[in-house]
Amino acid sequence: MKTAFITGATSGIGAATARILAPKYRLILCGRRQENLKALQTELESTTEVITLCFDVRDKETVFKTINNLPDSWKSIDVLINNAGNAHGLDRFQDADLEDLEAMIDINVKGLIYVTKAVLPYLINTEEGHIVNLSSIAGKETYLNGTVYCASKAAVESISKGLRFDLQQDGIRVTNIAPGAVETEFSKVRFKGDDDRAASVYEGYTPLSADDIASAIAYALNQPAHVQIADVTIFPKAQASGTSIKRV
Repeated sequence: MKTAFITGATSGIGAATARILAPKYRLILCGRRQENLKALQTELESTTEVITLCFDVRDKETVFKTINNLPDSWKSIDVLINNAGNAHGLDRFQDADLEDLEAMIDINVKGLIYVTKAVLPYLINTEEGHIVNLSSIAGKETYLNGTVYCASKAAVESISKGLRFDLQQDGIRVTNIAPGAVETEFSKVRFKGDDDRAASVYEGYTPLSADDIASAIAYALNQPAHVQIADVTIFPKAQASGTSIKRV
């Protein structure tokens, strides 16, 4: 059975992806909330083998130490899903909190780099390795008040493209998934726990769900070995761009 390594698995898209992959993959589930990881492990371990790794992708030393200390039986990794990422605040650049801006670069860009560098030695040794990076429509379209978040997701887009070149000779496929509006904890984090403001993001239309994105990830992974789904942008029907949403 193949092994999938999923970051940001404690909720949302990461947890949904773990559930949809469980029948076909052993799972290495990573995240910052140990209680959530253990609950998901308990839920899925009757279906497949699961281990959990609790770390913050921003912590370079812990990322490398934890991954390098995986049990030998888990060091053959076939799929890496870089799902961990956050938005912090929605303000004009001049008004934004510097710590929020740094957090988005540290998590969305540097964290993805750390995890990918740490996992790659184990991924390269497989015959059909696959990396899936979760970008965003924000990586394709910069919008008002999202300067650094959009920049961080544009970096994910560029990293995905670059990895496709760099890993071509190693036979590793690289897929970039760019969701539009998905109803997860994303907006609650962006608005620092303001539930009403977070809920307003999804009012008046049907947004995507975490399961919708997990299905797209599974689709990319399930292609024949000679097929590479390079880039996928996914909107709810009501959305036409990063900022154009039809509400009723």
